[in-house]
Amino acid sequence: DLEISSGATRVHQHDLLVERIKKQGLNPDSFQHYLAAFKYGMPPHAGWGLGAERFTMCITGMKNIRETVLFPRDRRRLAP
Repeated sequence: DLEISSGATRVHQHDLLVERIKKQGLNPDSFQHYLAAFKYGMPPHAGWGLGAERFTMCITGMKNIRETVLFPRDRRRLAP
């Protein structure tokens, strides 16, 4: 079986977003433009994405999805 798309409910609470930004060792001031929308109330929302990398992994026979992603990210890497 191959899951080609996935989705999740996104965080929509301003205080929780600021807390998570700080936990990553980042400065919330750098995200003020993004956070402004959440400060005055953002409704719960969700999103989904197509898994092109998963499909590529399947057709190439790769065992690890990081081998098919141009800029793989994990909990220690936020930028290329």
